[in-house]
Amino acid sequence: MRALVVERQDERIVTILDDRPEPSGEVLVDVEYSGVNYKDGLAMAGRPGVIRAHPLVPGIDLAGTVRTSEHSGFTPGDRVVLTGSGLGERVDGGLTEVAAVHAEHLLRLPETISTWEAAAIGTAGFTAMLGVLALERLDATSPYGPGSVLGGDVLVTGAAGGVGSIAIALLSASGRRVIASTGREDALAGYLRDLGAAEVVDRAALSEPGKPLRSERFTGAIDSVGSTTLAGALASIRAGGAVAACGLAQGPDLPATVLPFILRAVTLAGIDSVQAPIGLRHEAWERLSVDLDRSLLRSLSTTIPLAEAPDLAERILAGDVRGRTVVDVRA
Repeated sequence: MRALVVERQDERIVTILDDRPEPSGEVLVDVEYSGVNYKDGLAMAGRPGVIRAHPLVPGIDLAGTVRTSEHSGFTPGDRVVLTGSGLGERVDGGLTEVAAVHAEHLLRLPETISTWEAAAIGTAGFTAMLGVLALERLDATSPYGPGSVLGGDVLVTGAAGGVGSIAIALLSASGRRVIASTGREDALAGYLRDLGAAEVVDRAALSEPGKPLRSERFTGAIDSVGSTTLAGALASIRAGGAVAACGLAQGPDLPATVLPFILRAVTLAGIDSVQAPIGLRHEAWERLSVDLDRSLLRSLSTTIPLAEAPDLAERILAGDVRGRTVVDVRA
């Protein structure tokens, strides 16, 4: 079978297209589609912090059909999706024609979602949905009243990336007024408005060092950037509002103060898409099957063959790729 493999060669970490023996495991999946996420870019570019051992197949998500199963919950022919759960980090990932996976986090796809759509959603869309669900729960239970989190302008940072693009589509579809933050405002404003953003702002307005508290601009936010951008978002949230944090494209640091938390009762909710429990996974995918506009999903997604995936690594790390990239592993 064909697979992309990240391996060490002469003190360098490289990604090659290789023929490998078919694996064995609890569930074997004939992979149809995978994707290129930020973590995959890090792995294929040879950056540390993602892949735990070499050689390893990258790809933190996959969608396809069950070939064989030793688990009672799955039978051959089931259409399935798997995201996170150590895929492409601790165990071989989805950028391969056949994957051996554990059934613990494997999901049978909702009938209305195709395998291509599942890969286009992938980890990015799943993460975006988890962020939306977190904000909805905080809004519904806030002592400041309904609407304190989602009733005003809702900020989405890293707006042109996979998480940001799908977050905008989901929030705007539910009637929220979305403000999209990007470092490429001139080039991407039209794309972001087509996804449903009411307004597009330059990321510099958030990421520049400033006061620990700024004017109360947003009720809620989904942040995939981290660092000074997340700090700026927290400082700009209204009293009783919340931020769902799910990424670190700008950096893992958080140069902020406690003032938004103790003077405005702002909530910072962490989003973990890797080890999300199975019940939450089912909830997120069922919501995605209903809430996500498939025409928008197609418009923000590009499909490439397996051999081209490594070429995207540096581009995705540089923020030069918008939306989602689906990898057809059979092409």
